[in-house]
Amino acid sequence: MTVPYCGAAPLPAEWLSRWNLDPVLIAALAGFAALHLGLLMRERSGDRNAKLALAGSAWALMAVLFVSPLCALTSALFAARVAHHVVLVAGVAPLLILSLPQRLARLRLPGLAGTAAFVLHMVLLWLWHAPAPYAAALADTRMFWVMELSLLGSALLLWLAVLAPAARLGGALALLLGSVVQMGLLGAVITFARTPLYDAHLGVTTPWGLGALQDQQLAGLIMWVPAAIPYLIAALMLLVSRFGAGIADEPAR
Repeated sequence: MTVPYCGAAPLPAEWLSRWNLDPVLIAALAGFAALHLGLLMRERSGDRNAKLALAGSAWALMAVLFVSPLCALTSALFAARVAHHVVLVAGVAPLLILSLPQRLARLRLPGLAGTAAFVLHMVLLWLWHAPAPYAAALADTRMFWVMELSLLGSALLLWLAVLAPAARLGGALALLLGSVVQMGLLGAVITFARTPLYDAHLGVTTPWGLGALQDQQLAGLIMWVPAAIPYLIAALMLLVSRFGAGIADEPAR
């Protein structure tokens, strides 16, 4: 039986001791985090401290996802894997975009690139949660990282289109709404499937008090409801910031 990158499915009694201490992973995370934070430290902008906090949060979340025992838990529970992916694409990705160094913060996707980024991210999200590609990612470490990096990369492009200062409010809100709808549809498909779809989780969910189908239904609900929250918060923040700026720019009467 092939062992996933995060290791064999843990039992509840051993789960919290199952840290992923892959030296290559830890070195990569530490290196990219140090580079990111170092670039921000060299800036003189007034929002430097806020960006440092956002960047630190993003890299801390990355460590939680890939180094902490959560990584091992994803080998047992598909619900944990879905939660992992939601945090990656709707938590880490926007934090990284919001904490871009000043010289990169002005990046903007031209024309229809925002729509293309949305379509790309949607296709990859559905692809990697289909049974066969998902099984392939768990069976091969290289495919696992293709899955994780493609989800993160496409999410970065999507959030860049949404959060770029020059982005049109209507277009940004449409991308956020589309993300909520397509993720909800995927969650519904997973939730209402009548049989377990993911062979890798057959038999390993029982120690956690869940059947494979129950685990799958929980995963679908996570993608259906909680996953929408970051996108709705982003939409609300965009509305408040744009209308607040408009009110502030109005001449006093």
